[in-house]
Amino acid sequence: MARNSNHCDAGLDQRCRDNDGEIRQKRGDTLIKTLRKTYGSDFAPGVRGDTRLDTLREREGGESLSKLVKGSHRHGGSR
Repeated sequence: MARNSNHCDAGLDQRCRDNDGEIRQKRGDTLIKTLRKTYGSDFAPGVRGDTRLDTLREREGGESLSKLVKGSHRHGGSR
């Protein structure tokens, strides 16, 4: 059975997988306030909503979005 070309094999956090099977990366210019709609209002506490994801990742030492979501680090701390 042929797969619909618009079909998306959902991966982590309902993100689509690329053709090679890797989970597509979230865009760095995504705002924290947008991510809070998906991951909850307690995502990245102490970080302004107009902060970009790439800025937060840089502050956190390059942590992936999935690690940030899991809360392995407290966001908005003394950095």
